[in-house]
Amino acid sequence: MSLKKIFFLSIVSIILSSTTSFAHFGLILPSDDIIEGQSNQKLDIIAAFCHPFEQLGMELVKPQKFGVIINGKNQDLTSSLRKTKYLGHTAWNINYPIKRPGDHIFYMIPTPYWEETEGKYIQHITKVIVNAYGLEDSWDKPQGLPAEIVPLTRPYGLWTGNLFCGKVYYSGKPAAHVQVEVEYLNNAKPKVRSPKDAYITQVVLTNADGEFCYSVPRAGWWGFSALHEIEAASERNGHPVPLEIGAVMWIKARDMKGE
Repeated sequence: MSLKKIFFLSIVSIILSSTTSFAHFGLILPSDDIIEGQSNQKLDIIAAFCHPFEQLGMELVKPQKFGVIINGKNQDLTSSLRKTKYLGHTAWNINYPIKRPGDHIFYMIPTPYWEETEGKYIQHITKVIVNAYGLEDSWDKPQGLPAEIVPLTRPYGLWTGNLFCGKVYYSGKPAAHVQVEVEYLNNAKPKVRSPKDAYITQVVLTNADGEFCYSVPRAGWWGFSALHEIEAASERNGHPVPLEIGAVMWIKARDMKGE
């Protein structure tokens, strides 16, 4: 093999490794986070997997479970999912009628996927909270998911610059001193350009009680992913491998504009 070809392959390898090293997020993207007006409005929802800031899609096989929790009642919507595309990759779509007031907590438990570059399985348990018709009844309550972020700040009606705080739970217990990755869904125009790679994924740590805070600097959708790795939790080719559990939550902020 020529030195020129070796150099070219080395550059390609560096580019690929740098691309795949950025954070990936489970995504539940509703057409809105606050429903007002007449009843029985339809909410269009995309379930996907991606690098939000870079707008790079990833394949998402049909989730193990997709549902909505309303006032403590869990409705399984998995069978209603329809295959679609998001950022050029397999994703899932549902049109859901909002029939009653209250907080609608949509969640996804995806099938774990193998991340070759990291040598582990990854499963991002994702949720988003949509408020309907003004009744705020359950946004601050744990919903019993295997991993979840429970808001300490109301997760809708957020202005740009608001401080969003949450509490991370794994298996029903607060997760102390875990890393929370934060990314902006960079799908609006003009797109945000990152001056350095470190700006793409923001990072905060939970405190001893599993709590964290982040001040949202721009209007749009923001994802929070609290990561917890379980050693030898799964198996591949007869060998024990780790499983990364992500508790993911999405919120939307809006700019404060004058008339």
